[in-house]
Amino acid sequence: MKIEQLFHYGTAEKMALPLFSMSVSAGLPTAADDDIETKLDLNEYIVKHPATTFFVKVHGEDLKDAGVFSGDLLVVDESIEPKDGKIVVARVGGEMTVKIYRVIKGEIFLESQVGQLLPLKVNNLKFSVAGVVTHAIHSV
Repeated sequence: MKIEQLFHYGTAEKMALPLFSMSVSAGLPTAADDDIETKLDLNEYIVKHPATTFFVKVHGEDLKDAGVFSGDLLVVDESIEPKDGKIVVARVGGEMTVKIYRVIKGEIFLESQVGQLLPLKVNNLKFSVAGVVTHAIHSV
């Protein structure tokens, strides 16, 4: 699985869009302008720590069972400490990748879900966590 860094949050332009106060059903009714509660900037909604947030685009299907698909835009926060089971963007041997962070008996592993029998043990590799994925944005 390969990733491509797009930009750091600090370079993102803010854009406020309508946020409707009502919930939405899957039926026929549609919202009217009268129901607009406020304006919502998605950057403010998905970015908790602007100074330490960046975006990457995913290439590959290794984490599709975890809800991360090829073409997804990932929101990554450098300030969050990785924990077992979290999806992270990591540098391994000079390459950037997105994997599931695992701690097994005190040792760190990176796990994908497709085509890998065992998680990759990173203790003896040149390895660092670039950040924890907080959101995956994909088309439906």
